[in-house]
Amino acid sequence: LRNQSGMQVKIMAYGATITELLAPDRQGSWTNVVLGARSFDVYQRGFPAAAAVVGRYANRIAKARFTLRGTEYRLAANNGPNHIHGGVHGFAQAVWRAESTPTQANAAAIRLAYTSKDGEEGYPGNLKVTVTYALTDDNQLQMDYVAVTDKATPLNLTSHAYFNLAGGGDVLGHQLWLAADKYTPVDDQLIPTGEIATVSGTPLDFTVPALIGARMDQLKPGFTGYDHNFVLHHEGKARILAARVVEPESGRIMEVHTTEPGVQFYTGNHLGGGGFVKHGGFCLETQHFPDSVHHAHFPSVILEPGQIFQSTTIYAFSAK
Repeated sequence: LRNQSGMQVKIMAYGATITELLAPDRQGSWTNVVLGARSFDVYQRGFPAAAAVVGRYANRIAKARFTLRGTEYRLAANNGPNHIHGGVHGFAQAVWRAESTPTQANAAAIRLAYTSKDGEEGYPGNLKVTVTYALTDDNQLQMDYVAVTDKATPLNLTSHAYFNLAGGGDVLGHQLWLAADKYTPVDDQLIPTGEIATVSGTPLDFTVPALIGARMDQLKPGFTGYDHNFVLHHEGKARILAARVVEPESGRIMEVHTTEPGVQFYTGNHLGGGGFVKHGGFCLETQHFPDSVHHAHFPSVILEPGQIFQSTTIYAFSAK
């Protein structure tokens, strides 16, 4: 996808994955700000920093099981005893089908579709999903997700894109602001306890812009970086500005707008090798909360037959 200002985004059908995103710095120079592999076989082998669409359920489900309408469904335990990112062969490993999209004013767009069959990875229902990528002339990449099912099923979709606004090195010197004064605490397996806690007085407080690496050493033992779900300030609004990241040297700015109630902030804690350094990218995974199927007071992730799931996330780029 290309726009009138020169921004370019490359997307492939495998995983509906962003493989490259060129964004300008304050001098007007373009740099790829999304982590990607140089060859397709690397993605097939499970490239850990793939900017793919994750599903059927992004993030974790405790004990790799859930009960819905009195029936227990067992999932792949691919994260210790727990389930993560849709299983062994989730949406990030699927080949999506490219579809034509209606012409959009001031935007270039592509729609990708995938059908997840009843029982795939243990989930109920035939689920039909589309994601539309639209690159606007004002340097916004919009992702619109739509899904329908023929049987009630949990659904939590996100993009697992790793960003580095400097184009290389680590992201500890990036400055982050989050529209979130609460988060969901987790146990030692990163499963939510059910509590919704304040970020005040903790290294998770990004309500005032702070460098990503400034307080990382204050995280509780076991955390080598951020991997936390933040509760966003929606206040009844359909879409909000959820986050802003600034890279001081280049002047690049990325803003994240979303209709989702949460965002997982992850700092590439397990990156290393293959040309990448630890903390070489950050993720802002707009989402419903992890393990929501086991916490009735969390926003519901259950999609019913006859309902249409719709979700929008926008990554907006600028420089100053």
